[in-house]
Amino acid sequence: MAEAQRYIAHFDLDSFFVSVEMLNDPSLKGKAVIVGGSRDRGVVTTCSYEARKFGVHSAMPMKKAMQLCPHAILVRGTRGEYSRYSRWVTEIIAAKAPLFEKASIDEFYIDLTGMDRFFDPYQWTIDLRQEIMDTTQLPISFGLATNKMVAKIATDEAKPNGYLFVEPGMEKAFLAPLSVAKFSGVGEQTLKTLNQMGIQTIRDVSETPVALLEKKLGKWGADLWQKSQGIHHGQVHAYHEAKSISTENTFEENKTDISFLLAELVRMTEKVAFELRRDEKLTGCIAVKIRYPDFETTSRQTTIDYTLRDDELIPVAIKLFHELYRKGNPVRLLGVRLSELTNHAVQGSLFDDATRKHELYKAIDAVKNRFGKSALQKARTVRKKLE
Repeated sequence: MAEAQRYIAHFDLDSFFVSVEMLNDPSLKGKAVIVGGSRDRGVVTTCSYEARKFGVHSAMPMKKAMQLCPHAILVRGTRGEYSRYSRWVTEIIAAKAPLFEKASIDEFYIDLTGMDRFFDPYQWTIDLRQEIMDTTQLPISFGLATNKMVAKIATDEAKPNGYLFVEPGMEKAFLAPLSVAKFSGVGEQTLKTLNQMGIQTIRDVSETPVALLEKKLGKWGADLWQKSQGIHHGQVHAYHEAKSISTENTFEENKTDISFLLAELVRMTEKVAFELRRDEKLTGCIAVKIRYPDFETTSRQTTIDYTLRDDELIPVAIKLFHELYRKGNPVRLLGVRLSELTNHAVQGSLFDDATRKHELYKAIDAVKNRFGKSALQKARTVRKKLE
């Protein structure tokens, strides 16, 4: 029996944060808008296409962005709204797609392999895009191809607010005229090396002997050549809300000391937040679990704005604990769980004017990676251990 033809769709919400801001403030439409931190110390999270015409791009220091586009309107960002719209789009896709992966807060892959026996995958993807736009009013682009890599590049070519189908067998021809910089992983240094070899386009890569590419770039050279042929084997990983990071502690003796329990809660929240950042994820939901000596187990969870930071997770965990805890009752087990995980941890660090805080967390995590997770702890946790 012949293997089913693969069909992978890649959806990407166009300038997602800017689009949400424009929905909430229609006066921003058609203007150069930058979402990010303060003019002096902030970083550009994203910007409108009108601002991009002046050379502004995400992750650029705000100071430079304002020099390039001094008339731009600076918006600090409303993270709760981004989380809400992201969930809304996820729900629409989840209701229709047979298998999908949420690659980030604003990006999705859908595997339609085998579904061509029942409907036209291209028309189905067009209809889904239209439903998302009609329901949320957000602009969204998609690329449809036989693999994830080509689908994502097709989306980039279709933007803004468009779509593109690279039909089976046309992958190499589609990629050929594009810049080799279109491949993820081709950074400034690799691009410089390739340019020195006379390689500018993906066609140039495909026509270069693999041995020469390997000599210059090592194993990455062979990978690059394979990509230039339009070949990619990445799978769409099913998105599950249940996917989570959790930790719990069963105490040797039942505990009634509220300060001890809160210190333990802080320690465990730090632990799961560290794992979250190590996996380069954001979380949109936190839960606290309490088990009493009679084994009665209760838990409470709440959705939150996507985050990766201890100082945003700990107050929510403490609030959930107080809502859940039966005052005076001894506790046998305490647990914390983070769920509704999504990628793009870096994006999460740029929602507000928190670049220095993000750098602090990176420094803390570097110490933990080197000396162990308990190398640095919150004062509440340390004080309790010293008592």
